[in-house]
Amino acid sequence: MQNRDFYALAFSALRARRQRSALTALGIAIGIAAVVLLTSMGEGLHRYMMSEFSQFGTHLLGITPGKATTHGMSGAVISNIRPLTLDDAKALERLPQVIATVPVVQGNVEIEAGTRQRRSMLFGVGPDVPAVWQIKVAIGQFLPDDDFQSARAFIVLGSKVRDELFEDRSPLGEIVRVGGYRFRVVGVMESKGQLLGFDLDDAVYIPASTSLEMFNRESLMEIDVLYHPDADGNAMADAARRLLLARHGSEDFTVVTQEEMLAVLNSVLNVITFAVGALGGISLLVGAVGILTIMTIAVKERTSEIGLLSALGASRRQILLLFLAEAMLLSAMGGVAGLLLGWFGAEAIHFLVPAIPTHTPWQFVVLAEVLAVLVGLIAGVAPARKAAGMNPVNALRTE
Repeated sequence: MQNRDFYALAFSALRARRQRSALTALGIAIGIAAVVLLTSMGEGLHRYMMSEFSQFGTHLLGITPGKATTHGMSGAVISNIRPLTLDDAKALERLPQVIATVPVVQGNVEIEAGTRQRRSMLFGVGPDVPAVWQIKVAIGQFLPDDDFQSARAFIVLGSKVRDELFEDRSPLGEIVRVGGYRFRVVGVMESKGQLLGFDLDDAVYIPASTSLEMFNRESLMEIDVLYHPDADGNAMADAARRLLLARHGSEDFTVVTQEEMLAVLNSVLNVITFAVGALGGISLLVGAVGILTIMTIAVKERTSEIGLLSALGASRRQILLLFLAEAMLLSAMGGVAGLLLGWFGAEAIHFLVPAIPTHTPWQFVVLAEVLAVLVGLIAGVAPARKAAGMNPVNALRTE
């Protein structure tokens, strides 16, 4: 049997049973569409989360009070943990390759301007927030570089807070009241949007020393350290760790590089993407059962045809490959239909609900189509072997 006749016979067998072939391919199409749709949503979430985390740059250290791991020590040791202080932030700023540091205290406060009130997030920070957090001032200026022992009562508003409290008029020079304190507005930040559910536009910024007093705290919640892009992140983390260890006497703090946070996040999101793709792949089992059923029925219906092919000189290997080819063609056609259905579905979801990020990478498309063909190949093995193993004389006698 020539290759041209081989493929023509396989196609003609599928065309002769169009409705059956279409329904069988539909099972594969639904499975592949589910895989593509779910992996597109998983990959879209992956990219969204990574962009959210990396929008502040990747040359950052995050230092928080307390040790991330414990060693079975007594709870009484907790009382010996020293707080992270503004002096620690100043000391870290003097390290080689460090560009700037930002002490951070965070809380939720009620802000009053005239007769208007709004509850917003408050950040007690230092003057280097625009450089470290990569955010810009729209009008006015950011907090001045005052001595933290005598920081002036200045405040910078997020864009949404400015719109809610002052509408279209300029807030510069106006007085606002925050938690019983009076602050003069010196700037308004550009719109930054949301970060992992936190609306950075619905926030205000005051000096860190004032926020410690306002919230009656001894320790900063975090110190962010921006280092030079040419410096090694791990080396900078070690230098910060040694400095704080010398100041505190024990490692009662945690230093995390931005690269470490992104690596952990990336690994978690990869698992999520794989998991949702695997859930979609379960539906391929239904398509595989459909192919197995249809090909088994086809073998029984075409017993005399198999006998005729054997009588005309077709080898068992050729008969085996013929039925495998039919199964693979069914799954391949279903796979192409499923890819288109899944891609259009992902685009439609993103169009109807823009908040849901979707992205269909080409490697998933290729992998899904290969998976569809493999499903057809595996499901068609048993019927194809049964067809190839038939006795030609007995097959010809079958009506």
